[in-house]
Amino acid sequence: MTEFSLHLNDDQSQIKDWIHQFAVDVIRPAAHEWDEREEFPFPIVQEAAKIGLYGIDFLMNGMADPTGLTLPVAIEEMFWGDAGIGMAIMGSGLAAAGIAGNGTQEQIIEWVPQCYGTPEKIALGAFCVSEPDAGSDVSSLRTRAIYDQANDEWVLNGTKAWITNGGIADVHVVVAAVDPELKSRGQASFIVPPNTKGLSMGQKYKKHGIKASHTAEVVLEDVRVPGSCLLGGREKLDAKLARAREGGHAGGKQPAMATFEATRPAVGAQALGVARAAYEYALEYAKERQAFGKAIIMNQAIAFKLANMAVEIDASRLLIWRAAWLAKNGGFKNGEGSMSKYYASETAVRVTEDAIQILGGYGYTREYPVERWHRDAKIHTIFEGTSEIQQLVIARAISGLRIE
Repeated sequence: MTEFSLHLNDDQSQIKDWIHQFAVDVIRPAAHEWDEREEFPFPIVQEAAKIGLYGIDFLMNGMADPTGLTLPVAIEEMFWGDAGIGMAIMGSGLAAAGIAGNGTQEQIIEWVPQCYGTPEKIALGAFCVSEPDAGSDVSSLRTRAIYDQANDEWVLNGTKAWITNGGIADVHVVVAAVDPELKSRGQASFIVPPNTKGLSMGQKYKKHGIKASHTAEVVLEDVRVPGSCLLGGREKLDAKLARAREGGHAGGKQPAMATFEATRPAVGAQALGVARAAYEYALEYAKERQAFGKAIIMNQAIAFKLANMAVEIDASRLLIWRAAWLAKNGGFKNGEGSMSKYYASETAVRVTEDAIQILGGYGYTREYPVERWHRDAKIHTIFEGTSEIQQLVIARAISGLRIE
């Protein structure tokens, strides 16, 4: 077991500084433009790929870190730059995590690199779980996967909603019901390779925030994928279904939850980056802005707001780092992954709102970035498990009871 430490090693410190500089030089100058355009920022992601920030090597190095801290540190800096562009850079990672968490070694080697492509020709991945009628309740997925034994193919039908990179991705990872009667225990994950017939993009959502990140429906109409695209393989699925039908424990977590649980500290780090950006901007503004003959930070009403912001940001980071370390060293005991995501996302909403209040009328205009940060913050209390779902996970973990 790796010792838990709040001291970043040399590699982590260098990565932190490297990404921060990329955020300063490339992400922030482009943030307003891509927020207004509401389009996937391919040129920015291409720049990230050229320096090795977008790609399989960066992801694998981060995931291999025994302390678990490299990815949260990197993500915080990226989202400090901009959440929409940060999400565009990180979005393929959810598909990669879905493959890594549920696939065989051969599938991981084959498909994870295809979620990123090359620096010369980038590719995208999408992880498809949520549906129009199944968001937080992932046990009620209606997307079906039926096995065609004669052709050794799986046939997928259904509609996925709120999918990052949905429809524009090269590789889609789709969670579908194999045996709907078993609810979450009857689900499996499938790779839908590039240019597979029957997969199309439904509506593209016009969002409140993270507008540079592409979010859309994914429609699956008689999508046929080879048997080899069942993540984990047929033998593992059959064994899991057999145990579930016998009323025993299915073994392992169901595919969607396994992926979300592993990524919750990372989502907390996203929210943390947004909160820190707003806090730093509001702090500098409050020190420079004069009212009634003095800097507004000299008023307790402003100073105490900033003090609370600083405390909540530091508390969020500590929860995230602890959760990231636990994920690598013994696992969560009391819902620590959910604690980090829940607290950091709620903090981001509060901090960005207070930043607007400190800037006053200026904070409410699009000339200043705090209103964008406020819009970007809110999604973190909703996606990859709402704040209420995180509270439920924590309550179940601390009580040992199946609280509904």
